[in-house]
Amino acid sequence: MQETFARFAGKLSWDEKHAGTVVSRAHQALCHARFENPGFLIKYRPSQRLRPQLRAGFQPCPSDSGVTSLAAQHRSHALRTSRHRTNAAMNPQASSPNHTTRPEPNRRFSVAPMMDWTDRHYRYFARLISRHALLYTEMVTTGAILHGDRARYLGYDVAEQPLALQLGGSNPQELAECAALAEAAGYAEVNLNVGCPSDRVQNNMIGACLMAHPELVADCVRAMRDACAVPVTVKHRIGINGRDSYEQLCDFVSTVHAAGCTSFTVHARIAILEGLSPKENREIPPLKYEVVHQLKQDFPQLEIILNGGLTDLAVMQAELAHVDGVMVGREAYHNPWLLADVDQVLFNDAHPQPTRLQVLAQMRPYIEQHLEAGGQMHHITRHMLGLFQGLPGARHFRRELSTTIHRTEQPLALFDQLFEQMQARLERA
Repeated sequence: MQETFARFAGKLSWDEKHAGTVVSRAHQALCHARFENPGFLIKYRPSQRLRPQLRAGFQPCPSDSGVTSLAAQHRSHALRTSRHRTNAAMNPQASSPNHTTRPEPNRRFSVAPMMDWTDRHYRYFARLISRHALLYTEMVTTGAILHGDRARYLGYDVAEQPLALQLGGSNPQELAECAALAEAAGYAEVNLNVGCPSDRVQNNMIGACLMAHPELVADCVRAMRDACAVPVTVKHRIGINGRDSYEQLCDFVSTVHAAGCTSFTVHARIAILEGLSPKENREIPPLKYEVVHQLKQDFPQLEIILNGGLTDLAVMQAELAHVDGVMVGREAYHNPWLLADVDQVLFNDAHPQPTRLQVLAQMRPYIEQHLEAGGQMHHITRHMLGLFQGLPGARHFRRELSTTIHRTEQPLALFDQLFEQMQARLERA
């Protein structure tokens, strides 16, 4: 059985040609040190001899070594704020000086941040299917990072890159500190959540309710950009109840753009903050792609990413005639094999596509490592239930992974049997 898995997995090896995924283990170790010890800082000093993807220029330095503190940054930021706002008033579409020095990730196709779903195990699984899709973490609140287990909330496997961190918060100083930590951890992007309609996040001034406060969002973006060199983006709705006109949407975008944000991911629904659950907010308010199209026309200098209701790759390809990128949520989770065609169709990458069996074989050593570290098998397998969707044996595969495998004392042995069963079913089909 081990030889069978090795044979299949070997056909899908990932190497340094995989753009954006090569991050040094030394960097990873330094990041962990940073998470555990707030007094330990990491400076990014890219080597001229290495490609930008090789994040090998990280060097530790003591906190009192000439690295500008957040407090000092904010003092200088305060002196610039009035100038930014004056310029924005004169020209709402004018951008502030761009502090971003890291290369922008390719956002032509991305998988949306989804609570309880897009954790590190799902992202590892998704990366085996697509090389190019930009992956997002679950939303992580600033409080969780600053006062909780940083290694847990900021940790990831280097194979997940390109990877973006989504933050939830509304305190500029806290968001700035978290953005600096995200840069130290090697994230390709930091995204601010201005779209979640949950009551839970509203009570903490997180998510879609922030659309009613564009100046606050601008202050948050400005502070984050001043604190890090990582691209800072915003994900939001086309509006919220009581503030759902196109003029108000343009006011929000222009205000945040004046703070230096140049990439906006737009969910093409309004959010109704009273009376609807998050699930209902994903279904009841009508999709209005035409609003997002108009936004791109009126702000051609901005990167506009379309989100909401996208399930078909042909539709996504057509939408790319109107916007700069598409973001897919639940369809990419429930039907992960959608990602298999993304590289060829949307990124013109002619590399051979993996097979479902190859991906399954690649997951086995990852699962084994997780079990050896004390983890539970369902932490990973719950994300894999849709791997064979639409094929013979798909229902059997889901049932075995979701129920039977948790009742056995030897889950890996059952996983191996399931692999052989699916292999036989596909050969007969």
